[in-house]
Amino acid sequence: MDAMMRRTRGRPVPHGRVTSRAAMVFGLVTALFSVAALWGLTNAVAAGLLAFTIFFYVVIYTIWLKRSAPQNIVIGGASGALPPMIGWAAATGEIGLPGISMFLLIFMWTPPHFWSLSLFMKDDYERAGVPMLTVTHGSESARHHILGYTVLLALTAVLPILVGIGGIIYVATALIMNARFLFGAWQLARRDNGEAVKDHFAAERAFFRFSLWYLFLHFSALVGDAGLAVWLP
Repeated sequence: MDAMMRRTRGRPVPHGRVTSRAAMVFGLVTALFSVAALWGLTNAVAAGLLAFTIFFYVVIYTIWLKRSAPQNIVIGGASGALPPMIGWAAATGEIGLPGISMFLLIFMWTPPHFWSLSLFMKDDYERAGVPMLTVTHGSESARHHILGYTVLLALTAVLPILVGIGGIIYVATALIMNARFLFGAWQLARRDNGEAVKDHFAAERAFFRFSLWYLFLHFSALVGDAGLAVWLP
């Protein structure tokens, strides 16, 4: 599948620099070692969440959902959203509402992030037989789904404030970033594919790039607020 996609064919396995067998052995060894190390250095809750994350990503998402369902990235996004919850469990010994709020932030961010990518990489997914929403339901449907999930994401971004881990830095960041992200999603929903092809998907590429900053700055703001709490108790 990766070998047929322009975006992924340069990766070590499809490119032939690493054999699939060597990659599988390396993946299994590092997965087992990472779970054991996390258990030994922190606690069983964090290690259990990590083991579940690895299983979910490899089996549920990669082997099953990615090849069979247009909602693959929605359900499969849970695996990519679990690391902050693992970190919270490692630090506190429990999952907790703050961990859940950070999980939900990434979970709701994942669909607009990847669907905006699929708008200008649709041919790649078609060629590889990946049933992304743009392939199965068309670009117009994907654009409206992006807007819908971005609205839900903006509402979800409030949760860290409600559970007490988002302070003044996070509030300011969330207001600015979500307003900009919502405006971008609204712009995408108004565009047709013909218009996008003419300008080489400029708005879609810009939205995708901004989505990277969106997540980075939200979590940076949480770190900034935690630093303020230490220095200005």
